[in-house]
Amino acid sequence: MSDFIEIEPASRPLDSSLQPPGSKSLTNRALPIAAMAAGRSVLSGVLASDDTRAMIDSLRMIGTTIEQGENAQQILVDGLGGELGNDQAELFIGNSGTTIRFLTAMLGFAGGKFQLDGIPRMRERPIGPLVDALCSLGANVQAQSPGGCPPVLIDSGRVEGGLVKISGNLSSQYLSGLMMAAPLAKNGVEIEIEGSLISKPYVEMTQRVMEDFGVVCRSNDSFSRFEVPGGQAYVGREYLIEPDASAASYFWAAAAILGGTSTVTGLNKNSLQGDVGFVECLEQMGCKVVWGANEISVTGPAQIGIDVDMSNVSDTVQTLAAVALFVDGPTSVRNVAHNRVKETDRIGNLAVELRKFGVEVDEHDDGLTIHPGALHGADIETYDDHRMAMSLALVGLKVPGVKIYDPSCVSKTYPDFFKDLNAFVS
Repeated sequence: MSDFIEIEPASRPLDSSLQPPGSKSLTNRALPIAAMAAGRSVLSGVLASDDTRAMIDSLRMIGTTIEQGENAQQILVDGLGGELGNDQAELFIGNSGTTIRFLTAMLGFAGGKFQLDGIPRMRERPIGPLVDALCSLGANVQAQSPGGCPPVLIDSGRVEGGLVKISGNLSSQYLSGLMMAAPLAKNGVEIEIEGSLISKPYVEMTQRVMEDFGVVCRSNDSFSRFEVPGGQAYVGREYLIEPDASAASYFWAAAAILGGTSTVTGLNKNSLQGDVGFVECLEQMGCKVVWGANEISVTGPAQIGIDVDMSNVSDTVQTLAAVALFVDGPTSVRNVAHNRVKETDRIGNLAVELRKFGVEVDEHDDGLTIHPGALHGADIETYDDHRMAMSLALVGLKVPGVKIYDPSCVSKTYPDFFKDLNAFVS
């Protein structure tokens, strides 16, 4: 086994507050949009992590000038005005799903010769539906690995525009990528969703960021059709990125496990990120939630298991699973089949690791059911998945002997997580 960190159980209920680092989802939307914009953008609250570095490095490779601002959380982006500074590049994007999907769409629309590749796990993460959608618009894009997975090869001219259809049930990032790239087309773009659309809050987030940079993306009430009218262009601006709501979930969950109150600042009910809705799951489990003007507080402990559709907050499934170990009655999570093709299989591998604590877990095609019981320490494998590490570390706040292996995998989105968690519960 690799290196590990053993979690020290907390000695008291919580009464703590913090502001997590900037949102990965917002950072990796604002960056490519700012790169496509005309003029300079000043992005504040930017997350510094493996995923955002992959995006920044790739945008630089295509000719974008990106510089450090006045502090570590501020960067300056001189937009390309819709014209790439370099139309040939080989991009290595690690295991950043947002980076490869958003840039495949952007470069497919803009045209040029590109290769996008990553670590071995990335070659198992499907991108075929996005590739097919781009090809239907006239782009020449190929996914090289079996099952329509990266590497992605692009050898294409600029997309004219028109109607494109995309599956909505595997990843909302395909749709978000097409939406953000659409202003690069010579004409307007209409996008039709085939099947059900998962993770709608992330699509709404994409719309909001596009609008903030000057581009309108219309959708119908059912979110089955989207239109980006032609003749629009992004405009550089000053832009503040919210703290990461997915990262906040670990600290709210700590209160649900330990009791006491956990307050996360910088977020509220009107936040762009749908994952603030995770606290509603904790509320169903018996926690008290207080929504402030610039903070959200959770008071625990959680008490009862729930049956919940987490399709709109799927990045917090592992967090809820940690809480589910400490309540009365089973907890069932549904409608998150797409979690199987994330950084790891976040259903099957999550079930394996939860069982190590001594509980029964039923695995379903689209989720799992957790039956709480007597818990004991365990050696937890993380599968190079940051959320596996951060979520299951929470169990060690109450159960002695929990070791998290390969803890450095949290650098994907939250390099200082273990330091912040230790300070939060001390």
